[in-house]
Amino acid sequence: MNSKLQAGSFINGKEMFGNGRAVHDVRSPYDGAIIGTMEYASLEDVVNAIAAAERVFHSTMKILPAYRRAEILSKASDLLEERVEDYALMLAREAGKPIRDGRAEVGRAVQLLRFASDEAKTMHGELVPMDAAIGGENRLGMVRRYPIGVVAAITPFNFPLNLVLHKLAPAIAASNTVVLKEKTPFSAIMLAKLFHEAGLPAGALNVIQGRGEELVPTLVTNSFIRKVTFTGSASVGLSIKQMAGLKRVTLELGSNTPNLIFEDGNLNKAAQSLVKGAFAFSGQVCISAQRIYIHRSVYQSFLDSYIPQVNQLVLGDPLHEETDLGPMITEEAAIRAEQWIKEAQSQGAIVITGGKRSGTMLEPTVLIDVTPEMKVVCKEIFAPVVSIIPFDTEEEVVRLANASDYGLQAGVFTDNINRALRIADQLETGGVWINEISTYRQDNQPYGGVKLSGTGKEGVRYAVEEMTEMKFIGIHYS
Repeated sequence: MNSKLQAGSFINGKEMFGNGRAVHDVRSPYDGAIIGTMEYASLEDVVNAIAAAERVFHSTMKILPAYRRAEILSKASDLLEERVEDYALMLAREAGKPIRDGRAEVGRAVQLLRFASDEAKTMHGELVPMDAAIGGENRLGMVRRYPIGVVAAITPFNFPLNLVLHKLAPAIAASNTVVLKEKTPFSAIMLAKLFHEAGLPAGALNVIQGRGEELVPTLVTNSFIRKVTFTGSASVGLSIKQMAGLKRVTLELGSNTPNLIFEDGNLNKAAQSLVKGAFAFSGQVCISAQRIYIHRSVYQSFLDSYIPQVNQLVLGDPLHEETDLGPMITEEAAIRAEQWIKEAQSQGAIVITGGKRSGTMLEPTVLIDVTPEMKVVCKEIFAPVVSIIPFDTEEEVVRLANASDYGLQAGVFTDNINRALRIADQLETGGVWINEISTYRQDNQPYGGVKLSGTGKEGVRYAVEEMTEMKFIGIHYS
């Protein structure tokens, strides 16, 4: 991998450089070193990218047979699998993701592309029984799915492969074209070139680089855009939804995810899993385990198991094999989290481990004696910070878990199947895992939240449904 990198927008199969485009340094979140330069797209570039996507949609993609789409996605999967280390190193350099976590993300991305390849071949409609109504005899009704057109995909920094592919792969499987606005420029360009090498027609995937506040309004409001799919903060998501008007919109937004541990749950498994669940990628995960509710009878036992494991985590250079936690994405993000910790302390919370910051590096932090109105509890901190809260009754913990503006995913640990299903019914979240942490996501599951956590579903098959139009076709025969 070259030590000095360059990234421009990728439009109609070509990377765009020069022509007066502003050039900006891209720095490592870990030490601030310049790892390359990025050329910002102009508003004309955005319009050209959309026009290319619209043109190739009508000329090629909408009539590309299922087996060809499946072949392209399968080839992309194979190419990515051959280059695991290249992509993992890029995630470490550009996003500050620990190298071991980077490899795991690439592995998931390989599998996700295979799910999408399968979906391209199995996408189907349904028959509608016309004779269910009086006068419907001798009529056949069918529903077919058709691609929606040009999809605008807007993604954050924290999963530069997986979150991007949760938008690109279903779009391609369904014969759509895409204009991507990504936070990590080099990963985005590597992915665009990989799809081009895999045989995706030029213009079917275009990448625009630059500041979202400058480019997104032009992207979202363009009349050729038929759907917007966004992952990021609730505030930006709401503004995108307002700009999009009648366009279809999928929003995957934030959370302050709860995990509930009952007295009959597997305490050792819960403690071990929740070390990773709370601190993976420095907590910069929308389903990070931010709130842990533990039955009072096992509260101290949980802490006695959990804290030593947290203290063993290695904070350091994301390129080092032993590193568990790297930097936060910016110093501003780390300062904000540090301020929330200090504010909670001033309101009575106790930091029992961690809490110290140096630049972008924030120690894994565990808080106790928190209250529901503290920001570290009721808002999304998006940092390596977890609050551990005792509870006494099932009713109490459900109320506390649901006392949130968010509702993305939850984890519940109990050996009582009746309780597990009862709790799952009551939790106001888009997903519930029983005897698994909230941070677990499988790429073929339906994934999406309620309340301020968003609208719509991802997961390849479910995203395909969101990216296609149903058309009814009726036949009257004699």
